[in-house]
Amino acid sequence: MSNIKISPSILSADFSKLGSEIQNLEKAKADLIHIDVMDGHFVPNITIGPEVISKLRKYTSLPFDVHLMISPVDNFIKNFAEAGADIITIHPEATDNLENSIKKIKSFKKKVGVSLNPETSVEKVLPVLKLIDLVLVMSVNPGFGGQKFMKETLEKVKILRKEIDSQKYNTEIEIDGGINFENSKKAIEAGVNILVSGTTIFKENNGDLKKNIQLLKTG
Repeated sequence: MSNIKISPSILSADFSKLGSEIQNLEKAKADLIHIDVMDGHFVPNITIGPEVISKLRKYTSLPFDVHLMISPVDNFIKNFAEAGADIITIHPEATDNLENSIKKIKSFKKKVGVSLNPETSVEKVLPVLKLIDLVLVMSVNPGFGGQKFMKETLEKVKILRKEIDSQKYNTEIEIDGGINFENSKKAIEAGVNILVSGTTIFKENNGDLKKNIQLLKTG
């Protein structure tokens, strides 16, 4: 598949210099900046909030791909939209009414993503596929970086790709969790067009961001 995009996860960046890390990712030809937001409640970890995102916004013109692992998510959509998120991705389990939450994100003129945890059925997203811009397939259990890729999650990608193509939707398929040079190829073949990667981009080849992004992109 052509037009593969790379969304580096800043969870693996040096948090003491996030601004310059993001600038370096833009220079290295990243397509988006993936920002994981965890609340210590929906997932067992805590990361950054809207205020940090608003401070980071001035460092790049790249789209902020913000994954909200927080619940109840509706209480925070406005804050992240106003902080500078371009794509806001939510979990079906974090809302009482997924369709209403999607409408709420759209009301702020933001793109909408829905994320599927490894144990979440693809059926959860099929009814709203035409309403959203992105499906994020989690290939690890969310909450921590550096986990091993779960190859069985590629079956969801194949189902989604078939449905999106047959219905001629513009919805993109993103994958996040343990993505490296080996499994990125399998993910692309399954139908993914956005790869989220943290450890591989920041750590492989002595941290050569440009080389690592290019290697992931070419599968």
